[in-house]
Amino acid sequence: MVNYEIIDSEELRMVKATLNGETVRAESGALHYMIGNIEMKTKAPSVGGFLKSLATSESVFRPTYTGTGEVIFGPPTFGEYHIMELNGNSMILDKGAYICSDEEIEVGIIRNKGLKTMAFGGEGIWQTSVSGTGTLVYYSQGPIQVVNLVNDTITVDGNFAVARDANLKYETKLLGKGLLSKFAGGEGFVNIISGTGKVYLSPIPSTFNNLASRVIGDTISGLVPFIGKN
Repeated sequence: MVNYEIIDSEELRMVKATLNGETVRAESGALHYMIGNIEMKTKAPSVGGFLKSLATSESVFRPTYTGTGEVIFGPPTFGEYHIMELNGNSMILDKGAYICSDEEIEVGIIRNKGLKTMAFGGEGIWQTSVSGTGTLVYYSQGPIQVVNLVNDTITVDGNFAVARDANLKYETKLLGKGLLSKFAGGEGFVNIISGTGKVYLSPIPSTFNNLASRVIGDTISGLVPFIGKN
């Protein structure tokens, strides 16, 4: 059984997967470094999967790492990594949220059919699907708030909905009725999720993410008076 751990180094977070002869699957490009006797393999996708990757700009090449040692996944971030157990259920993850999982977890790409305006809603027409039994690690910009829907609807601005149960209905549309409400209301396109199930929101960036932004902003502001003087 792969052991997953969120490690924190200088307030930057990464994911450590400790292997003892097991296999872990990861998003293409997620590897930061690895220690030990570990072999990486990348299985060629089906023709349909390859064509889907061309249409979605999402990679279907998700390498596996097998052996004994430690694999560190990243990138190092001020955001948050989350470890979740799947028990035969299916979920949909926002683009870029999937990091790694047990080999038994099936990872794919789904299209939210009939939604021509999806790209304006912040999440895109294509998203990642995960299903099966095992451990999943996903990413968000800040802490997760779980909303339990029971025959109800939640309207979410932007890409704050990081993940959701796959059985929930999902659509994107302009908020408000009438042209004036749609374009003068200030909200624009929103994502509407309805049914019975869980929605995982990340409405607030992590404290360190905000702190880093402020530090960078203050640094730039301090340099502005000196720019162009020489």
